[in-house]
Amino acid sequence: MSRFSSRFKRVSSGALAFLASLSLALPTAPQIKAADHAESTSVAGDPAADIADVFAFLDPNDNSKVVLAMDVEGFIVPSEGLNLSFFSPDVLYRLEIENTGDAIPDQSIDISFSAQTSRSTPQTATIKLPNGSTFTAPTTVQTFNPTANPFTITADPSTGASFFAGLTDDPFFFDIVGFNRFVGSVLAGKPNATPLARNRDSFAGYNIHMIAISVPSWMVRGSANNNVIGINGVTLRQKQSHREATGEVKTDGSWVQVDRMATPAVNTALIPFDRKNEYNASTPVDDAAGKFAGSIVGTLTALGTNSANIGILASVAVAKGDYLRLNLATPNASVGFGENVTTPNYTGFPNGRRPGDDTINTLLYFITNQGGLQEAVNHNDVPLGSTFPFFAPPNQPLENPAVDNTRN
Repeated sequence: MSRFSSRFKRVSSGALAFLASLSLALPTAPQIKAADHAESTSVAGDPAADIADVFAFLDPNDNSKVVLAMDVEGFIVPSEGLNLSFFSPDVLYRLEIENTGDAIPDQSIDISFSAQTSRSTPQTATIKLPNGSTFTAPTTVQTFNPTANPFTITADPSTGASFFAGLTDDPFFFDIVGFNRFVGSVLAGKPNATPLARNRDSFAGYNIHMIAISVPSWMVRGSANNNVIGINGVTLRQKQSHREATGEVKTDGSWVQVDRMATPAVNTALIPFDRKNEYNASTPVDDAAGKFAGSIVGTLTALGTNSANIGILASVAVAKGDYLRLNLATPNASVGFGENVTTPNYTGFPNGRRPGDDTINTLLYFITNQGGLQEAVNHNDVPLGSTFPFFAPPNQPLENPAVDNTRN
């Protein structure tokens, strides 16, 4: 941690072993709204560029491939699926890759989309890979039928990459209300864990815009001696926009970062409200320079996290910047559904992030000083897929009679 090492006591050998084996550990703090859904005013007003979650994991069917994914514009109600099922052609979606062990991104995967021309015609995604090659792929079109359309998967034979973009079930699972009531009790000096047992998934029944790509691990790996890669999701818009008399918006100028997201809940939970927009506009290099170190330590301290666990948690977003770090040499055999950090032979978050990883309970494990406190929502509301892209199909409008599966 270099210049920040004096701020934290020496962590226990057990905690260090855990951190080394999983490559990463993560923090949280008051007023969590979601992993990163609409966490700041700047992105809440720009949903097309609002990153909700980022995923990085080895394909459980073929560990020689890495699956990278980011989703945006969450809380899509199934009955609005046709109107809202498109990706903004004005946004550049980028997956930054760090593979040399510092805070500076070394490669990137860029995805852009053509304009939507009708509700029944797919958009065309253009994907630029780290080696400079490009290919195009259609998005998956949404339907109001009782069963969702099959996912459209495009394989690029020349690079071995596969691509998907379209609506999926939101894979994040978490009781926003219960957790915030618990946090409120802690900050009031009267800790009460009862709200954590509500077992109401705030994201059940909602859809989200998912972008997923599978690439051979050699394409993103750094030197032969470094198996750990860092992933950072970024959205960008061009600096100028002009509204035409036709109603169209024309954009030009340099690309400017709108949102970023890597480790779940860093901005949502650790960064004070008045700095959230600033965090989204900053970079992992800023993190490593200590720009947000004081805020991270302050929020963890307010929650009663001890020095040893603050040392684990705070280092994630400080030492080498906020990246979702994945060890390519650690085998993976599942999407993480129903597992958590205490599961035997666990290989998920904070080692990358699989769609089914219980990130909230992993955070609670460290926030409560590895004391075993857990939240009741511990898996996605619907089963995940068994093949790429591994996410669940979108929720469809309900028929009568039906039981509403939203759980707010």
